[in-house]
Amino acid sequence: MANHASAKKRAKQNPKRAKINTARKSRIKTFVKKIEAAILAGDAEAAAAAFKAAQPEIMRGVSKGVMHKKTAARKLSRLSAKLKPADKKTAAKPAAKPAKKKAS
Repeated sequence: MANHASAKKRAKQNPKRAKINTARKSRIKTFVKKIEAAILAGDAEAAAAAFKAAQPEIMRGVSKGVMHKKTAARKLSRLSAKLKPADKKTAAKPAAKPAKKKAS
């Protein structure tokens, strides 16, 4: 058991902070799962909206000390890389050019 007053205070604070940090990590994972689910469904607009909502949440985790800065950057980079092919699939394809006639 803690002997110093500051150590006693820390012993009381740690479980509270652990609960908050766990909730924040879980929230971040939920946001990431929403993005991945939208990508698998092929819904680029929903995936982009989910990514836009997840970015500040992930960065908030960094500022609160739940996640390292470079870990967050790596996650965001990989998620945005996954988004690019989804955007290309749903983008409108240009109209096919008419076949050229052969000159006789």
